Amino acid sequence: MCRELILCRSKEDSERKCAMDSKLIYTSKKMTKNSEAYKKVPSTDSMPPHQNLDDMNGSLAKGKLSHRNGSLNNNPEGKEALKDRNLGHVNLKKRVGLLSGICLIVGTMIGSGIFISPKGVLAGTGSVGLSLLVWVGCGIISLFGALSYAELGTLITKSGAEYAYLHEAFGPFHKTLGPIPAFLFAWTSVLILKPALFGVVSMSFALYTTEPFFECGPPDVLVKIVSIVCLLFVSTINCYSVKLATKVQNFFTAAKLIAIAVITIGGFVYMGRGEVEEINTGFQDSVQSPSLIALAFYDGLWAYDGWNNLNYITEEIQNPRRNLPLAIMIGIPLVTVCYLFTNLSYLTVMTRAELLQSTAVAATWGDRVLGVAAVFIPISVALSTFGAANGSCFTGGRLTFVAAREGHLPQVLSYVHLKKFTPLPSLLVSTFLAALMVLLGDIFALIDFFSFTAWMFYGSTMAALLVLRYTMKDVERPYKVPIILPISVLCVSIYLVIAPIINDPRIEFLYAFIFVISGLVFYVPFVVMKKSLPYTDTVTKFIQLVLWCAPSKYESEIIAD
Repeated sequence: MCRELILCRSKEDSERKCAMDSKLIYTSKKMTKNSEAYKKVPSTDSMPPHQNLDDMNGSLAKGKLSHRNGSLNNNPEGKEALKDRNLGHVNLKKRVGLLSGICLIVGTMIGSGIFISPKGVLAGTGSVGLSLLVWVGCGIISLFGALSYAELGTLITKSGAEYAYLHEAFGPFHKTLGPIPAFLFAWTSVLILKPALFGVVSMSFALYTTEPFFECGPPDVLVKIVSIVCLLFVSTINCYSVKLATKVQNFFTAAKLIAIAVITIGGFVYMGRGEVEEINTGFQDSVQSPSLIALAFYDGLWAYDGWNNLNYITEEIQNPRRNLPLAIMIGIPLVTVCYLFTNLSYLTVMTRAELLQSTAVAATWGDRVLGVAAVFIPISVALSTFGAANGSCFTGGRLTFVAAREGHLPQVLSYVHLKKFTPLPSLLVSTFLAALMVLLGDIFALIDFFSFTAWMFYGSTMAALLVLRYTMKDVERPYKVPIILPISVLCVSIYLVIAPIINDPRIEFLYAFIFVISGLVFYVPFVVMKKSLPYTDTVTKFIQLVLWCAPSKYESEIIAD
């Protein structure tokens, strides 16, 4: 009946038919309005479901997405888009349960750090006893920080972790100045921190994959090639399906826990044989400089990095008010125990000097303990680092996605694939930047740079929690931590930023600070003044057509599968 109404050639006939049914009048007006916003295109299955090819960044971005001839109804995944009441946007779906949340935390924390950083912690502390205390201390700091993030994540159910919390805490204070902390975090993290993390973990995967074939170590060119292949493969998984990415994460988390169990059991066997000479040295030769201990914490906290990753996908967690805190309470203590036992095992098999000289501590341990079965270690470590790379890609792309949705990055980076419901543009940008890091960066230099700038924002987020305790004091909190926890993490953050600079004022610290502040050069014209580059609309249309994506919109409740 509606079709006859639209095709009516005579205005009088149309008015006469409309008078017969008031519901048809409403339908006619609605369809007439849509017809003015979109141009008709041929209905071919090979074309994206956008009807307005001339103004997709305008009308479409405002919530006027059209689907040709029910094209989304013709496939099972496409039907999910029709669950949204407003067809003008496509949301990410809640597909991360409690188990997947735990695996994401454990899988991203246990990556390359425990297999590379132990010698950094030992070198920074000088003794076995102090190095073990640093490992436990890093676990406690991570747990305090993660529990504070759990309060923030259950109070502010947006994805994006630090970005969302800084924006909510400081944004209301001033229209122009308030959003600056969140913008600077997005600026630094999207361009440096997240790509560096993704790239470093992929380089660790390449190192452990290629090392068994070269007695003197693999060539740097080969390591970088394998790293880039890893980046591309992981990115493909995350672009294709959220469910596939979570299954991959769960599998590789199980694999790395098996590797940790093997190393732990081997260490206990050697302890039973009386191989405890190094452990018995205790605190002998411990360093006294607080700044050197801070640098040791840098290396240890690198191994613990990932404790905040679940907060980057809060919108995709099923029942986040329960599962977010619970996953943190299970995941981080588990990782702390694994790290403590792993380091004890290393020190029962190797002397301090041998551990410091090893370029791959876990591989050296495997040669000593497993003999002909030592190949198990590099394979397990490769699986572990691959899983960490998958988790880094999964969460890093969400930060870009959320910042773009808030208008702090190009809007097209917040678009979602119409069938797969993945933030395709943001994932591709994150992968591209990580590949540049692999080609241009040194792994340990990246670790130092990442730790320095990251803890600046961790501390800022703790300050945001304290601010929200005052500005949102009457809002119900499903989970609330003792105030001493965020204050402690804030003090630790300040210490970890200032102490190394005072002890060794390297030029890299100045470069890091200048880079963070340089984001204001782009904030003023593009965020405050709403300027845009030439041909932005054209590029946006092209990306939408090629990637088959549409605008997204934050909703407090998103459809669960």
